[in-house]
Amino acid sequence: MNSKQISRQQFQLSPTSWSRVLLVSCIVLCLVATISSDEDYYKLLGVSKEASTREIRQAFKKLALTMHPDKNPNDETAHDKFLKINRAYEVLKDEDLRKKYDKYGEKGLDEQQGGRYESWNFYRYDFGIYDDDLEIITLDRDFDAAVSSGELWFVNFYFPRCSHCHDLAPTWREFAKEMDGVIRIGAVNCGDNGRLCRSKGVNSYPSLYIFKAGMNAEKYFGDRSKESLTKFAMQFVKSRVTELWQGNIFNEIDRAFAARIGWLITFCADTGDCLESQTRQKLAGMLEGLVHVGWMDCSTQAELCESFEVTSSTTAFFPPGSMLKDKGSVLYLQSLDAREIYAQVLQHLPDLETLSKDSFEAKLAHHRWLVSFTFGQTGLASHEYKKLNALLKDDHIQVGKVDCLAEAELCSSIYIQKPSIAVFKGLGIHDFEIHHGKDVLYNIVAFAKESVKAHVTTLRPENFPSHEKEPWLVDFFAPWCPPCRALLPELRKASIQLAGQLKFGTLDCTIHDGLCSTYNIQAYPTTVIFNKTSIHEYEGHHSADGILEFIEALRARSLWLLPLCLQ
Repeated sequence: MNSKQISRQQFQLSPTSWSRVLLVSCIVLCLVATISSDEDYYKLLGVSKEASTREIRQAFKKLALTMHPDKNPNDETAHDKFLKINRAYEVLKDEDLRKKYDKYGEKGLDEQQGGRYESWNFYRYDFGIYDDDLEIITLDRDFDAAVSSGELWFVNFYFPRCSHCHDLAPTWREFAKEMDGVIRIGAVNCGDNGRLCRSKGVNSYPSLYIFKAGMNAEKYFGDRSKESLTKFAMQFVKSRVTELWQGNIFNEIDRAFAARIGWLITFCADTGDCLESQTRQKLAGMLEGLVHVGWMDCSTQAELCESFEVTSSTTAFFPPGSMLKDKGSVLYLQSLDAREIYAQVLQHLPDLETLSKDSFEAKLAHHRWLVSFTFGQTGLASHEYKKLNALLKDDHIQVGKVDCLAEAELCSSIYIQKPSIAVFKGLGIHDFEIHHGKDVLYNIVAFAKESVKAHVTTLRPENFPSHEKEPWLVDFFAPWCPPCRALLPELRKASIQLAGQLKFGTLDCTIHDGLCSTYNIQAYPTTVIFNKTSIHEYEGHHSADGILEFIEALRARSLWLLPLCLQ
């Protein structure tokens, strides 16, 4: 008796049933072969799984310029090779497709995705115009967070195939360098972000708009020279430059010092170079809330200038609390460049308040705080972060830092294992949210302002809602996952809409892998509604509206258990 006969007798299968088994086995083998032959899209593009959309676009562009069939006319495989990297790019640049790919691989995608591509000239001249410019910030999903941060933004909405957009590009780059540090210069690629552009009323290219939280966006209609752009932008820099003289100098300085604000004063004499008025205005904008900017005309205030021992034009920084005529406490600046002066002044400003284990809980019990957790010198190293106090003052958010090397027990108790930024919401040490966005000033400010208004909590084993009476939405995520980071602002928006009806929490599976394994979390983000004994996985679009629609659908199906007073 052969092995096939033994198998049939063992399982008592009829010939028909046995054929079905063979057919199923064949299908399984085919599926395994298909899955094992899946291309790794991240490796194809040479990027990590943490790569941002901009990094993915930059990597694809480099490959496109060398692998495009137009550049390889004698390679019969060039078309198929390019289709592979084009498909990888089309999937990974799209948040929803990227999540499906991360979770299911290629089998979770539409086979037609990435089937068409552009000419080589398109990738060379039209693709991602400003991706490589350091002074220009390419905005996409973080647009709203950026323009609501409180800083002034001048944004160029462009379309890749627009000839006028390409004509403007060299001037926009020069303008961005001119205004670097004074205002934020941004760009939005409306080819990749059509929905965003339409939502802002953009219907022609290039469209240039000024944005600032609390003011209506204003469109620029002037000529597109650097000088005209600069003149238009500077009218929105409202920071005051004060002319100082014998009748006001001491009162002005005393008032500023009482508020722990320093003074940057330019003394303009007959000899030497005096800072131009526009440079002083730029510095006032760059240092707003931290340092007052003023100037003194030594031709009319000769005696006053002599009392400061000024004999030729110079600029001096007087830190808060310094003795005006004590040269040891004054920083004299030789540069006439606004960026250089700005950097030197920031370096000499007081650092963020240091919190210790003894002061931490008491300070956080009744006030809202943004806290930077550092590990020695690793953390918020840039002096620009000293601006956080001024940018968050109107929101009544205080700013401090904790060195986790010195306060290891404190950091360990709340699972801080690497440099992090967190917002504590005024309800004690355990009600906080950790920032997982870009470590840039505007993004941190926007996060802090959103977080104190929202109701999202960073979860840990101690407060995980395993036996809660109220329903919870729990987002299981990994910080390296871009779709996860994109979802977090949407969770905050949804938490405001559903306040009192649903609690929101996030769980970092790279730290709490045991909890994530308990709930069989295999892809990120995985968003789950815990509603007493019921568990519902959210599979919709990564948006606040999608979450709200999902909750309404659960209500409609009588799957929502809430106290009657909340219905």
